[in-house]
Amino acid sequence: MKHLAIIVLITIITSQNLFSQVTGKVIDKNSNAPLEYATAALYSQNTNTLVTGVITNQKGIFNIETDKKGEFYLEVSFIGYETLTIESIKIKDQPVSLGTIALDIGKNELNEVVITGEKATVVNKIDRQVFNTKTFQNTKGGSATDVIKNLPSVSVNALGDISVRGSSGFVMLLDGKPIQGNASTFLNQLPANTVERIEVITAPSAKYDPEGKAGILNIITKKGSANGNFAQININSGFPSIEDYNNKENTKRYGIDATYNIRKDKWNISIGANYQRKDISGRREGDVWTIVDDVYTSFPSDGERSFDEENYSGRFTVDYIPNTNNEFSLGFYAGKREKARTADILYNNMAYPVDDEDNTIFELTYFNENLRIRKGDFVLGSIDYRHTFNNKSKFSTSLLYEYTLLGGPTTNRNLEYPNTEVLIQDEYNTNDNPLNGFRAQLDYTIKPLSFGTLETGYQFRTLDNRGDFYYGRRTDYNDAFTQVDDFSNDIDLIRTIHSGYLQLNGQKSKWEYALGLRLEILDRELILSDKAGTYAETLNYNYEKLFPSGTLQYNFNDKTTLKTAYSKRVERPSAFKLNPFREREHSETLEQGDKILLPEFIDLVELGITKKLNKGNSIFATAYFRNVENLVNRVNQIYDGPVIDPEDPRFNNVVLDRIYSNVGTGRSIGLELGLQLKPTTKWNNFIGANIYNFNIDGFYDGEVIDSNATQYSLNANSTYNFSNTSSLQFTFNYLSERETAQGKDSRFYSPNLSFKKSFLNNQLVATLQWQNIDMGILDTNEQRITTSRPNAFFTTTNYVYEVDMVMLNLSYSFNSNKSKANFIDSEFGKKEF
Repeated sequence: MKHLAIIVLITIITSQNLFSQVTGKVIDKNSNAPLEYATAALYSQNTNTLVTGVITNQKGIFNIETDKKGEFYLEVSFIGYETLTIESIKIKDQPVSLGTIALDIGKNELNEVVITGEKATVVNKIDRQVFNTKTFQNTKGGSATDVIKNLPSVSVNALGDISVRGSSGFVMLLDGKPIQGNASTFLNQLPANTVERIEVITAPSAKYDPEGKAGILNIITKKGSANGNFAQININSGFPSIEDYNNKENTKRYGIDATYNIRKDKWNISIGANYQRKDISGRREGDVWTIVDDVYTSFPSDGERSFDEENYSGRFTVDYIPNTNNEFSLGFYAGKREKARTADILYNNMAYPVDDEDNTIFELTYFNENLRIRKGDFVLGSIDYRHTFNNKSKFSTSLLYEYTLLGGPTTNRNLEYPNTEVLIQDEYNTNDNPLNGFRAQLDYTIKPLSFGTLETGYQFRTLDNRGDFYYGRRTDYNDAFTQVDDFSNDIDLIRTIHSGYLQLNGQKSKWEYALGLRLEILDRELILSDKAGTYAETLNYNYEKLFPSGTLQYNFNDKTTLKTAYSKRVERPSAFKLNPFREREHSETLEQGDKILLPEFIDLVELGITKKLNKGNSIFATAYFRNVENLVNRVNQIYDGPVIDPEDPRFNNVVLDRIYSNVGTGRSIGLELGLQLKPTTKWNNFIGANIYNFNIDGFYDGEVIDSNATQYSLNANSTYNFSNTSSLQFTFNYLSERETAQGKDSRFYSPNLSFKKSFLNNQLVATLQWQNIDMGILDTNEQRITTSRPNAFFTTTNYVYEVDMVMLNLSYSFNSNKSKANFIDSEFGKKEF
C-alpha cells in the first residue's frame, strides 16, 4: 500500500509538465470580500469555444488546469454581478497567475429584470459535502441540532444523542475552527438562524486534528460581502402544550437572538447575543430486574421525565484587514447554560428467591424524586493572524484560551408512598469541575508548485480538567448529610498534545488528489484520590502515532464524479469517561468511567459517486467501511454495594452500574445516499438515507460480545413554494432499531410541518411550525432502550417525550447587506457538560 502510494505520487509529479495552470482570486469590488462559487470559464481566443471551467472555493480562489497551449480569454461571472472578460491570456508551459479579479455588482441589468435562483441542497466537493441550511425552514427559531438532523448521515435519538453514520464520535468546527467541546451541547446552544451552511467531512485530511471517528461537521455562520451595517433579530415562542404528561410544571418555550454587524473598508465588527428557554415534557416507563446471590429483585417504574433548559450567550469579533496581505481577527465568547432533568418516578420494588416467587423477601412502593442539574459557564478568547506573501505563499497563526466551570448537583430522594412526607433516603452528589484549555496553531502554505499545493503546520494543545466530587447521604431531614467515601473523590486530568502535518493537494486534468501525513504525540496524566484520604493514584498514558490520509477524485465531466478516500482517526476519552468514581443517575442506576480507558483508533475507507441530473435534480452515493479498535461502549453490570441498615430491607442497595469500557473491535459497512428531486419549479424534495451493518467483536466482564445488526436512518424534506413569499415544508426523520453491546434501542421518528411567509420585501419572515406530529395516533418522539445479561440483569425503559408542539418564529432584518458573523465557541469545556 505504501509503495503504491509512492508510485502514484511520483507519477503525478513527473507528469505535471504536460499541463498548465491558470489561477486567480475573485472578490467583490466594493468590499474586497472573496466570492465563493463564482464561475471562471476559459475560452479559445481563435474559435470562441469553451475549453474548461471551474468554480471558486471559499476564499474566492480558482485553479484551472489544461493541456492546451495558445491564446485564450477568461470569463468570470457570479449571480448579481457584472461578467468580467480577461482577453489575450497566453498559455505555454509555465503557470499563469491572473491575480485578484474584482467583480462589480450589476447595475442597469438589475433595473430591468429580477433574477431568482435556488441553491442546491447539497454540493459535493473532493473532501466534503456542503449543505445549504436555507432548505430546512422548519428549523427556524431552534438550534443547530434541529438543522443537522436533516442531513443524510446524521441521526438524533430520544435522549438527544447525535450520531454521524451511527457513531457519536465526531468533531465540531465553527467557521473552520476546531471545537473540542461536546458536540451535542455546542449544537443545542447555537441558534439555527445564524447557520449559513454545514460541511460534512467524513474522511478528513491530515491537515485536520485526527479526533473523531465519524469525521467532522463544520458549521459555517452567515456571511456577505457588502459594506454597511446589518442587524437582525429573531423571536420565537411556543404555544401551550397540548399534552402535559402529568408533569408538575408547564413547559416554557421562547427565545430571542440578535446580530449586529458593521463592515466598512478594513473593519468588520460583529456582535451577537441570544437567550433561549427550551423545556420538554415527557414520561419514563421502565422495568429493571437483577439476580444476586439467587435473589431476584425487580424495579418496575413509571413517572415524569422532563427537561428545563436555559441558555444565555454573547459573542464579539473584530476583523481588521489593513491590506490584501494581512488579516487580524479577535474573538470573545461568554455563555451560561443550565439544564435540569426531572425524573419523579414511582417504583414498585419486590425481592424473592429465584426459585420461590411466593416467598417474598420484601415489597416496597416508594416515590423517587430525582433532579439532575448541569450548569456550565464558558469564557474564552482567540487571536488569529493571516499573512499572504507576494509569491502567494501563506502563513497563519491562531491562539485560543478557554476557562470553563462545569458543575451541578444531582438530588436523589426516596419517599414513602402515598405519604410522600416521610423520607426513606436522601442522597446528594455534586461536582465542581473547572477546566483550563489552551491551543496554539501555525500553518504555512507554500506557493503553488507545478505539482500542486504543499501545506504544513504545527499544533500545540493542553487541557487541565479538575473535578471535585462530593456524595452525601442521610435518612432524616433533621440530619446533616454524611459523606459516602466510596463515591466522594478528586480527579485531575492533564492532557498535552503536540502534532504536525504535511499535506499535498493538486489537480491534473480530470483528476484531483490530496495526500497527507500527521504525527501526533499525546501525554495524558490522570491523578485520582478519595476524600477519605485512603486512596491516591496517578496513571500515565501516552502515544506517538502517524495518521495518514488520502483522497483521489476523477471528474468524468461537469456532472459526474467518482471519489475514493482513506483517513486514520482517533477518539480520545473525556474526563467524564475516565472518572472511576460513581455518580447517582437514577434510583436504580449508578454511572462511572474507567480510569484505564484507551483511545479508539479508527481506519476509514470510502468510495463515492455524484451525478447531476437535469432540471436541478442530483444524486450521490457513498459506500464506506470503518474499523474501530478499542471500541468504547456504555455497558451495565450489577453493583451490590453496602447496605445502610441490614435490619431494614428497604435499604437493599442492589442497583445497576453503568460503565464506559473498551469492549473490543467495531466494524461498520454502510451506504450513504442523497437524492434531490424537483418535479416542478415550485416543488423541491431532498431525501437522505444511511444504511449500515455494525458488528462488535469483543469481550467484557467475562462475557463474549458478538453483536451483528443492520440498521438505517432516513431524513426527508419536501418543500412547496406557493409564491416567492410563502412556502410549506414537511420533514420526516426516522431512525431504525439499533443493536448495542448489551441490547437494543427501538426505532425513533419525528414528522414536522412548517409554513413560512415573508412580508415587507422579505425583511420580516414568519415561520409557523408543527413539530413532532402525532395527533394521538402515532408513536412519535418515543424510544425504548433495552439491555440485558443472561441470569444477571434486564432493563428496559421507554422514553416518551412531548408531541404536537406548535412554535412561531419571527425574523426581522434591518438591513439586507449581511456581513460575516464569525463567532468562536467552546473548544474544551463543553465536552464535559
